[in-house]
Amino acid sequence: MLVEFMTKDASATMATMVDEPYVNHIPTLTGGIGKRDLHRFYQDFFIPNNPPSMKVKLVSRTIGTDRVVDEMIISFRHTQQVPW
Repeated sequence: MLVEFMTKDASATMATMVDEPYVNHIPTLTGGIGKRDLHRFYQDFFIPNNPPSMKVKLVSRTIGTDRVVDEMIISFRHTQQVPW
């Protein structure tokens, strides 16, 4: 479930994560390590800067013993700067 795109709530997003979370957005080299950094990333950068037309389509999900990797297609009309 991609809470950050549905609820647009950083705290709700963080509630879905493990005790020591990290997010590494490979194409843009953004994200964070740990709850504090990730909450700041979602609240101050990622969620408020998503264009209103943004749509997410999950292509695949790979689940390992210590990680989950989602492959997705994200589309939007480029109506604003997206700093992440």
